[in-house]
Amino acid sequence: MKIAMLSPIAWRTPPVKYGPWERVVSLLTEGLVCKGIDVTLFATADSKTQGKLHAIAPGAYEEDKTLSPKVWECLHISELFEMAENFDLIHNHFDFLPLTYAGLIKTPVLTTIHGFSSPDILPVYKKYNGKTFYVSISGADRSPELDYIATVHHGIELENFTFQENPENYLLFFGRIHHDKGVREAIEIARQAGKVLILAGIIQDESYFKSEVEPYLDNVRVKYIGIAGPELRDRLLGGASALLHPINFSEPFGLSVIEAGACGTPVVAFNKGSMPEIIQDGVNGFLVHDIGSAVRAVGKLKEISRSKCRRVVQEKFSQERMVENYLSVYRQILDKTIREERRPWGHYEVLSDEPDHKVKRISVNQGGRLSLQRHKRRSEHWHFLLGEGVVTLDEEKITIKAGQSIDIPAGYAHRVQNTGNGDLVFVEVQRGDYFGEDDIERLQDDYGRTVS
Repeated sequence: MKIAMLSPIAWRTPPVKYGPWERVVSLLTEGLVCKGIDVTLFATADSKTQGKLHAIAPGAYEEDKTLSPKVWECLHISELFEMAENFDLIHNHFDFLPLTYAGLIKTPVLTTIHGFSSPDILPVYKKYNGKTFYVSISGADRSPELDYIATVHHGIELENFTFQENPENYLLFFGRIHHDKGVREAIEIARQAGKVLILAGIIQDESYFKSEVEPYLDNVRVKYIGIAGPELRDRLLGGASALLHPINFSEPFGLSVIEAGACGTPVVAFNKGSMPEIIQDGVNGFLVHDIGSAVRAVGKLKEISRSKCRRVVQEKFSQERMVENYLSVYRQILDKTIREERRPWGHYEVLSDEPDHKVKRISVNQGGRLSLQRHKRRSEHWHFLLGEGVVTLDEEKITIKAGQSIDIPAGYAHRVQNTGNGDLVFVEVQRGDYFGEDDIERLQDDYGRTVS
């Protein structure tokens, strides 16, 4: 399995400080490489990976303002798609833009939708719905207008988060400084609860920061410390008595929520978006509806077991679990999209693969024959297009040629042999409730393949 992993280039992969999408891409890439998967990471030239790094952008455009974002994004995306035939699957983490290349290639494209920045981008996803594959990062972040192959929650590397049984007496806000994330609400919750609040995160809306956050910063009760890298993030999350997450939008996931839990820190969050999928109310935090109920929840933090907070993350949101879930998705996609398979006797091409039937075009080399086999869960109808041969059906041998057809009932031992002077070509229509290759019971085989 050869995977092309397309990361954004706003930040390095993995990011030095901020860059949630790039961080998820890095965790997934490194986890796949550890499992022996051949992964090529398409990211900035300063990115780090144990896989293969392919870079066209010299650096991250958010860190180097001399780089034009649109120019380098176009070069970055087109570089991968011009190499698409070298890969079995392209895994896109770059939002909607790469989808516009998908119709030009045969390699299947999987897109993890990390959230909808605006309803305006939905027409692109709708155009390629059914032509590519989508993964949602939470059940809450699914559009009813799209089809999804799976939901895969993010995972984190637990070893980089230190469990703290005895926290300090402060509350923490950790995230983008933006109205969506509820920074002003966090300040009010801490004020009413009589707690010190530390704010950490990138200022994404300067005017919001100036009007709604900066007036309350006194470096005593409310402190803003900027962007926190991995080491400071670990100390802040572990030392907090709780993480405040009073969001004003439908949160697609919320990495900081599981990062806090990994340190043993409960989360007080407004009950929106994905929060009910991550927080078990009263177990690893509290789901609240307004500032007043959040203040009351802060007063009940001692009811939460910090070891249970850690355990929830271990069981549901580990890097290992995320990697395994994505591997399962990759296998599903490859099962659905592999169009031609080479075999010792010839090859076949999948023409249709639906829940109630599967259609193949099979070509048998001169002198070749398939294994003697039978199926439990499907019947088959063969219609011959070219050549001539002999079909074995239980004890009967039937001579066939182009234009003829034969039915293969479920449970019947069968095979076909090419006895003509060229290729033997036929269309096979399978009917039943399962069409996997593991429904083949091989009774005899010319090529030494294992009898299943």
